Amino acid sequence: MLGHLHQDKKIQNRVKRLQGQINAVEQALNHPENSCISILQQVAAIKGAVNGLMNELIEAHLRHHVIGEQTAINEAELEEFLQLLKRYS
Repeated sequence: MLGHLHQDKKIQNRVKRLQGQINAVEQALNHPENSCISILQQVAAIKGAVNGLMNELIEAHLRHHVIGEQTAINEAELEEFLQLLKRYS
């Protein structure tokens, strides 16, 4: 369940920024004077933002559902795993 995510302002803010970025691309496509390069740059920013959102969701899932309330968490190993995940996403 993702019920715990509705309280996560960081994730909600990421989604709102993505909505704004997607709306900006739609607007740019409706104005022929915009260059292809500028639109591609906007789409690349969206791709990066989606990857960031995915990483946040994976981390939230790991912390809430996989690790849960366990007390013996190796934070250094978890952080190393999350960095690896970010590198390849």
